[in-house]
Amino acid sequence: MRHGETGAHALRDTVELAKATEALGYARFWVAEHHSAGTFAGTSPEILIGQILANTSRIRVGSGGVMLTHYSALKIAEQFRMLDSFYPGRVDLGIGRAPGSDQRTMLALAYPKRPVDVETFPQQVVDVVGYLYDELPPDHPFAPLKAAPGLKPETAPEIWLLGSSDYSARLAAQLGLPFAFADFFGTTSGHGPTVAELYRREFKPSALCEAPRLNVTVQVICAPTEEEAKRVSATRNFNRARRVLAAQGEEIGEGLLPPEEAIAKPLTEAARAHVQAYVGGCIDGDPEHVKAGILAASERYETTDVGIVSITHALTDRIRSYELVAREFGLL
Repeated sequence: MRHGETGAHALRDTVELAKATEALGYARFWVAEHHSAGTFAGTSPEILIGQILANTSRIRVGSGGVMLTHYSALKIAEQFRMLDSFYPGRVDLGIGRAPGSDQRTMLALAYPKRPVDVETFPQQVVDVVGYLYDELPPDHPFAPLKAAPGLKPETAPEIWLLGSSDYSARLAAQLGLPFAFADFFGTTSGHGPTVAELYRREFKPSALCEAPRLNVTVQVICAPTEEEAKRVSATRNFNRARRVLAAQGEEIGEGLLPPEEAIAKPLTEAARAHVQAYVGGCIDGDPEHVKAGILAASERYETTDVGIVSITHALTDRIRSYELVAREFGLL
């Protein structure tokens, strides 16, 4: 969300970005789940996915991801089976364990019930798979239930487990699921390749995934020149600094600032250090530099399945970034 605008503007921008990336040749478009966030408007990925699918024709669309601990496995399976009924073969269900919010918001999402114990997360994942593929074990307490609509479909959403630690990697490996690693957090690059190798080493083939399948998603801003990329990235960088500034009691408001305003904002020493550490995990620059950075990440993680996240103030800058990357990699 941009400062001074509503979440509705951000959601419409997301649909426009999805349409643009489809035209640019990208394969997948995932949307996240955040609650009570001053910058991000995507509280319901399943609803946003439906809007994007309705406005595109080819690109796969999914969640990056649904925070499963807030919900019942049956309800999520029903929602994504319904999406797949309208758009067969184009739906991805990315599942995450983190709350996507602060502790107070997490309590509100469950209120007046108690939040689900995260220790039950593996069982929830197993149940989602069972509901979506009509393969709950006969001794499961809800084995007779079906994730409507209809009989077992010819297609089903592709299920991914998301994470930034060895916990999710081990679970994905144990269950034989594809695994998507969040390098784009900006603080996970150091241990990411080790987590990826752990996933590959412990992977157990399943009916859904015969061999390890790894995605890595990186933070990218691409512009015609290094100088322009640095200017555009100031918006994202200050948004990162706001976490530290808020913790120090500063009033900063909500929403992304234009680059010029973000550059002019004074930072405390702690905020500046936080941003510097974060930027070290980003791939920002001109097309040649960004391509080299993406290829380096691909080599480090030993995968050619690479996603990118680009946070800018202007939608035009965001689309331009994706376009420049697409041209460098020959998608157009």
